[in-house]
Amino acid sequence: MNKKVAVIMGSDSDFPVVAPAIKRLKSFGIPVEVRVMSAHRTPDAAADFSKNAKAEGFGVIIAAAGKAAHLGGVLAAHTTLPVIGIPVKSSTLDGLDALLATVQMPSGIPVATVAIDGADNAAILAAQMLALSDETIAAQLEQMKVDMEEGVRRKNEALQAKVAEI
Repeated sequence: MNKKVAVIMGSDSDFPVVAPAIKRLKSFGIPVEVRVMSAHRTPDAAADFSKNAKAEGFGVIIAAAGKAAHLGGVLAAHTTLPVIGIPVKSSTLDGLDALLATVQMPSGIPVATVAIDGADNAAILAAQMLALSDETIAAQLEQMKVDMEEGVRRKNEALQAKVAEI
């Protein structure tokens, strides 16, 4: 059975931020489940989910939270699965508070952290983790890199044509 990825949001208002991760995971054919849980408002539910995630077939957990962004750390404290944190930009400090809360984990409780609102990279990182034991996902990631290289090459050719016209 293919491992699933959990995308956990601290609030449903984070959905627009995590939507690119969901889309990217689905593009790789990775099963994804999306839930709302709060490190502060539903700490028992978050802990229970994390404790049981491996047995439920998850391979990676992505946690998106803003402001006092403790969700990734709370989830990581209760599992040995990799946890990827997405700091969510808020109106208060433009997401810097969430970035620092997500990345500054104590020793023994790692949370891999992507850029503020960096859901696409969170999904790609999750896919890379699963690709360690899934050749299909590994091949898709290789193709993604080839496609990115080709896209840059085409953009450079178009730019050179514009420069020649000047």
